[in-house]
Order: sequence, then C-alpha cells, then structure tokens
Amino acid sequence: MTDSLVTWGLDCIRSVQTVASPALTACMRVLTLMGSEYFYLLILPVIFWCVDERFGVRFGLVILFSTWVNAAIKQAVALARPFTVDPSVGLSHESTYSFPSNHAQGSAVFWGLASQKIKNPWGLILAVVVPLAIGFSRIYLGVHYPTDVAIGWILGWSFAVLWIVLGKRLEMSLARLQRRVKVILIAPLTLGMNALTANDTNLTGVFFGTALGSVFMFDMVRFDASEGKAGKKLLRFVLGAVGLVLIYFGGKLVSPKQGNDLYALFRFIRYALVGAWVSLGAPALFVKLGLGARHSD
Repeated sequence: MTDSLVTWGLDCIRSVQTVASPALTACMRVLTLMGSEYFYLLILPVIFWCVDERFGVRFGLVILFSTWVNAAIKQAVALARPFTVDPSVGLSHESTYSFPSNHAQGSAVFWGLASQKIKNPWGLILAVVVPLAIGFSRIYLGVHYPTDVAIGWILGWSFAVLWIVLGKRLEMSLARLQRRVKVILIAPLTLGMNALTANDTNLTGVFFGTALGSVFMFDMVRFDASEGKAGKKLLRFVLGAVGLVLIYFGGKLVSPKQGNDLYALFRFIRYALVGAWVSLGAPALFVKLGLGARHSD
C-alpha cells in the first residue's frame, strides 16, 4: 500500500475517532467479537450438531478457506497495522498484519451464506448490515485502514456469492466420487495450502480435519443434525463442546513450545483433531449414545 493511502487511511481513522467515548469504545469491542474466530468456533458446531450437518460442513469449509486466503494475502502484503504507524489511534491491538481485514471478510462470508437459511428480507439485511457494522468497528478501533476493510468486504461477499451460485453443482460433483478419491483430493489441496502459509498451520489443520472427517461422517455415520427436540440438541452441544475443549487444550499441553522444530507439525495435528472431532468424532458419539439419529436414506 502506498504512503499516500496509509496517510489517507490514518486521517479517516482519526476522523472516525473524533466521536470516541468509553461507552462507544466498549460497544465497538463487543461488536468486533462477532467477526472473531471465537464467534465462529461457537456458532459453527451449533449448526453442524444441532441444525443442518450438510449446511454446517459447507459453511465451515467455505469460511475456513476464506480465512486461509485472507492469511495468505496478509503474509504476502505484510502491511503494518495503523496503530503501529501511529500509536495514538490504537484503541485495540492485534498481532497479525493489517491487509485485508479478516473480520470484514469473515463476517461477509458468514452472513452472506447464512442469508440462505434466514427468511427474506432479514437474510439480505443481515448479510449487508452486520459486516458493515463489524468493518466500521475495526476502523474505529484503529486496527484496520478503510482500504483493509473494503477489500475484506469485497472478498467475503465474493466467496459467499460464488458458493451460493456454484456450490450446489460442486457438491453434487463431489458426492458422485468414491470415498478414497475424495480423500486423495483433500490431501494435496491441504498440502498446497500449507506450503503457502507454512508459518501458521492451524487453519490448514482444521480445514484438513473437517474435510476428511466429513467424508467419513457422510459415508458411514450419516448423522442427522435436525433430529431431536431442544433438550437433546442442548445435550449434544454440551457434550461436543466438552470434547472440543479437551482436544484443544489437552493437545496444547502436550505440544512442543513455539521455536521447536516440531511446533508447526504438532499445531497442524492438534487443529486437525479439532476439525475431525466436530465433523466426525462428536456425531459418531451422539449416534452411539442415542443422542443423535442416522439419516434413513
């Protein structure tokens, strides 16, 4: 990004922050959480385990791939955050690079895809308004330039529209493939993704685990997320969440520390297990315990 765009971006942030107040800053920090990975870690298992397993896999893999694209661009461009250039605008802080905004991109993908499941006109309204609000919060907090947010929106809505238009066709093509062919396709795709973002293997790990687990889940377990009343679905979520926490933090305890030669490999494995638990391990356990049913078809 040119110096003139950086200067213009900082001027925009300063203009936005003229209305800053402690209460507004607190609201913006809460709002920005709706575009964070923690929000998706909470919502995606709910969709997969309690609403619609096919939509959940589609939802998760598209968002994960979008996030990986964002991380790859961030590493390639390596643009410093606004608060690094001018500490006075930093109402919040992030450790990664600035361009493009993953909060803006991720929220545009998430709510764009979610609009398919929400009755009109609310689906379309949320698909536009929520990403706009989250993107504005990133500018207000001084963690992104306006150009970061704008490109994030464009990328995110593009991913959502492409999947809405082409997703069904792709899914039908993949469904006709044998299980071993699907596994063979997933492995080199993940390897290629990992090669481009070798410094951060968590995204590729969870993508690999989710994709691979879903192949076996649909072919063998055939878990039906729509089955059961609210109480049974709540039990599924609680049990699944406990397993998720145990895998995530248990894996963290036994993993080598950052700087170790095996750190990236163990990080990949830990996140792959997280993805596999969501897409295969937990559904299989639900069926085994009678908390979930199989599809009859």
